[in-house]
Amino acid sequence: MKIYLNGDLVAKEDAKISVFDHGLLYGDGVFEGIRLYNGCVFKLEEHLERLEYSAKAILLDLPLKREQFKKAVCDTCLANDLQNGYVRLVVTRGPGHLGLTPDGCGPGNVIIIADDIQLYPEELYKNGLKIISVPTRRINASALPPAIKSLNYLNNILAKIEAKKVGYQEALMLNDKGEIAECTGDNVFIISKGVIFTPPLDAGSLRGITRGAVIDLAEELGFPCREQALTRYDLWTADECFLTGTAAEVIPCVEVDHREVGNGVPGAMTQQLIDLFRQKVLTDGEHLTQ
Repeated sequence: MKIYLNGDLVAKEDAKISVFDHGLLYGDGVFEGIRLYNGCVFKLEEHLERLEYSAKAILLDLPLKREQFKKAVCDTCLANDLQNGYVRLVVTRGPGHLGLTPDGCGPGNVIIIADDIQLYPEELYKNGLKIISVPTRRINASALPPAIKSLNYLNNILAKIEAKKVGYQEALMLNDKGEIAECTGDNVFIISKGVIFTPPLDAGSLRGITRGAVIDLAEELGFPCREQALTRYDLWTADECFLTGTAAEVIPCVEVDHREVGNGVPGAMTQQLIDLFRQKVLTDGEHLTQ
């Protein structure tokens, strides 16, 4: 495997950075998770725009321009002879002192990993996923805007551990008001009486690229879609529920907190969105030969 590291494609075992890098010491950096389908990088422009916004929000100067990032992502996929998979693009603050201040850090490190994707088991896309709400709450949006994809994911990791401890693959995270924020790596949608609802961004939801794509697809299908604060009760009583994410794509959810969603099987509207999304990913992206 070849890893992109600051302009070079190096062997996996040679991809090393300083132990003084503030990305390692303090989670000081940003990242994007990107999908590759049939030699086409899905929504690369949108991912790089979000990377730029995340970096700007934490006062991090990106070492590369957008076109350079595009080329680096494509070159890394090509170097690994990858046609389908997952790309992790990471930018750290760089090495500095043993202290919180970023003064003196740098230069920043750019790391790109392109590898096979680990999805949920295919049976869950057919039969649906079961999720459970957990004690760990989503970080308050006024403390750390959820739009920033930083390298510090401990909040989400703790929630994932709590779900795993009781036999679930995914956790439902609430915000400090008890409203639905998101799952540990996925946005949440419900369908009630023919209308699609998803939590607003200020509830603690990431501005997901797949989330945005699904909202656009819902419009194409003529499904009304609204951002609205949701509680666990709304999920318990929904007709359908599904999650979206770069790795998860669109996956139906059939149980929340031991309660069946709808009749306990993936719903018809959810299935239409899944089918259309899987068509969309084959046509909307940056081709590796470009």
